[in-house]
Amino acid sequence: MHLQMKLSSYFVTFFFLMCFNLIARPPIHPVCLNGQLRVNGNQLVNKAGIPPQLRGVSLSWSIWGGKKYYNPEVIEWLCSDFKITLLRASMGVQPDGGYLKNREEQMKLMITVIDKAISEGIYVLIDWHDHNADHHLAESKTFFAFMAQKYAKVPNVIYEIFNEPSKQSWEIVKNYSIEVIKTIRQYDKKNIIVVGSPRWDQDVDVAASDPILGFDNLVYSFHFYSSDPNHQEKLRTKAELAMKKGIALFVTEWGVGESNGNGVFNREKTSIWLEWMEKNHLSWANWSVTDTNETTALMLKGASINGGWKSEQLTESGKYIREKLRRSN
Repeated sequence: MHLQMKLSSYFVTFFFLMCFNLIARPPIHPVCLNGQLRVNGNQLVNKAGIPPQLRGVSLSWSIWGGKKYYNPEVIEWLCSDFKITLLRASMGVQPDGGYLKNREEQMKLMITVIDKAISEGIYVLIDWHDHNADHHLAESKTFFAFMAQKYAKVPNVIYEIFNEPSKQSWEIVKNYSIEVIKTIRQYDKKNIIVVGSPRWDQDVDVAASDPILGFDNLVYSFHFYSSDPNHQEKLRTKAELAMKKGIALFVTEWGVGESNGNGVFNREKTSIWLEWMEKNHLSWANWSVTDTNETTALMLKGASINGGWKSEQLTESGKYIREKLRRSN
């Protein structure tokens, strides 16, 4: 009898402390909460049919100065401190040191951060970060065939098959995309595939006028830089037109500065863009996790390569994005 009373008292105390957050409770990871993503009409939705609005950051190119942050410690810190629900792994393809010339190293870097993101319970964009992907179709198909076979049953994974087509027409981008989509769908029938759009992922209205048909769970990437004079109301109107035409959008890259990664950081214009993404339930990844001397870099030069950054190691962009993520996620 005394034991029963003691146990009852224990569970009452435990419940009280838990309800008032006086003891730690295991977090509900984004993938546990949202499950397998899919496309319904012009929206990306979760297992309950609700737009999840994933928010996170993009690693910089997996070459040059950004490469050093492709490690498990950084991903763990971004999850625990920045509270990201989405990570974009931007594999450099064409420049020296990228996939075309250093495949083994690039695959190792990508798999390391993808697997860590999966273990942290967040979504991860596998980004073929190539402005001329149509010139590297065979290599792209080989890469995504491997990734699709490896991650076919892992709901965390999203494939981004063409980063920012620069001067290619939609016809060229579309034809390339269909071939890569066919390759992925041989092995992975469900996970989301992100299709690029012309003119640096801005002409989504053009893609929406002639969308890719015959495949499920396709979204289209839309990029902007919030302070750029050319990336304001007219660009939002293009995206709204694309959604009205019926395609789903995913903001796989945006920055607080201008399109060259530098320029001003206009907080008023950035707030307008953030409110617009919230209103349209668009998922996004901010550019980028690096310590280069750029407006859009999240860290100052020399920031630890293992995460654990204090406020004084973050740029104005880094402080701003961290605050927004912690409040929203």
